[in-house]
Amino acid sequence: MTAEPVSMQASEPRLLTVAEYLARGEAELGYDELVEGRVVMSPSPVPDHNNAVVEVLIQLRPQLPPELEVLLDLDVDLELAPPDAPGFTRRPDLIVARRSARERVRREGGIIRAAEVIVVAEFVSPGSRRTDHVAKRADYADAGIPHYWIVDLDEPVSVVACHLGGELGYVDGGAVSGVFTTSEPFPARIDLDALG
Repeated sequence: MTAEPVSMQASEPRLLTVAEYLARGEAELGYDELVEGRVVMSPSPVPDHNNAVVEVLIQLRPQLPPELEVLLDLDVDLELAPPDAPGFTRRPDLIVARRSARERVRREGGIIRAAEVIVVAEFVSPGSRRTDHVAKRADYADAGIPHYWIVDLDEPVSVVACHLGGELGYVDGGAVSGVFTTSEPFPARIDLDALG
């Protein structure tokens, strides 16, 4: 009896499209995102992180114009690649999106698209500082999301409010603590001290 030769070649990892990623379903622990077709895992947030995100939602919701709504912890298709190419999704802590986005998802399926998002907010965790300030900042800017807020829960609690600045990507005026006020993309006031 002769044994068949066994190929020892390792197969290359398969890069996923957004549709293939969504078809996988949810991970059991933590959450994942799709970055250039690769699944990237993140740990579940701690209670202080979740409390701060909910507090911003509570403060922000009554200040939004009727055509916008605030949503938590949802996958967003960054639309950085064609549908048949390795894709990009992120799961921001908080987004402000057009109300029509959720209605579109209900009708057609899929996930929220970057073009439907007005503000994306990430709340910095100990293991996400560089990702939030560098990688996600670049991804969200490349996706054309007009405003990106980076909320740092280390004392004093602060926010860096970024806005698209043409070819420069995001520009910002530095970290703000105490009370964050803005007139763009809508008038809003957030008491950052209430997040701690």
